[in-house]
Amino acid sequence: MPWIQLTLQTDKANNDKAEQALLDAGALSVTLRDAEDNPVLEPLPGETPLWDEIILTGLFEADINTEALKSEIKSQLGEQTTLKLEALEDKDWVRAWMDDYKPMQFGKRLWVCPKHLPPPDPNAVNLMLDPGLAFGTGTHPTTALCLEWLDYTNELNNGIKDKQILDFGCGSGVLAIAALMLGAKHCDGTDIDPQAILASKDNAIENRVNEKLDLFLPADMPADKLHESYDIVLANILAGPLTELAQQLAAYCKSGGDIVLSGILETQSEKIIQAYSPWFNLEPITVKDDWIRVTGKKK
Repeated sequence: MPWIQLTLQTDKANNDKAEQALLDAGALSVTLRDAEDNPVLEPLPGETPLWDEIILTGLFEADINTEALKSEIKSQLGEQTTLKLEALEDKDWVRAWMDDYKPMQFGKRLWVCPKHLPPPDPNAVNLMLDPGLAFGTGTHPTTALCLEWLDYTNELNNGIKDKQILDFGCGSGVLAIAALMLGAKHCDGTDIDPQAILASKDNAIENRVNEKLDLFLPADMPADKLHESYDIVLANILAGPLTELAQQLAAYCKSGGDIVLSGILETQSEKIIQAYSPWFNLEPITVKDDWIRVTGKKK
């Protein structure tokens, strides 16, 4: 069945009141999005930060009296409130997302494919993911930069083969799983979000590498792995946490080992270079759509 969608703009201070007004008027669901360009990046688990200016959208049944609906909302929020009403076509949104998510190639041999589609190249390294997961599927430039590094390094000199690898901030586990499928001996993954740990485990099972992947919340990392345990440390998070974690990530990495950092805007490159230069000989940055990858060798 079709739906009626009502949209209005509010601010952080009045959001709760506006959201309740939509629910009181019969909204079946209410969604929030940024009205400006102030993204909230990587909140901690359980946090629900809000933007300064917010667009609220309420979803109503198609047979609702729209004039009465507008009148009720304005009676609670003020006659000056601007409301936008539109009919919304009924759609299988999960199927629509699945239809839009296509197999992606990274480097020469590595593909990330939605598990509901056959791989384009059966002889390639085909990493199968559930496109419904929001933890990282390769579509974002930062993930792509890391996947391309893994494939290139392996193609160049078998640089992944038999290595011990840490995926710090593992999300969906896509980087650790890709490394294992390219020949890594073992990977550890860690993330602050328990749901990410579960997603990584499920994806590892789907790709038959779960016996070579151990997953931890940061507080549960074994003590014997905290110092020079890894040949390669991958961290695709954000520039702020990467800067704060420089000494910790350096400690994980063996002498002569590789660091691979992403989740960094090009404008933030100098901050990251300064933070990691004391421990690593850094290589020239790689840029993709305003995002960068920083790599280097442990001194």
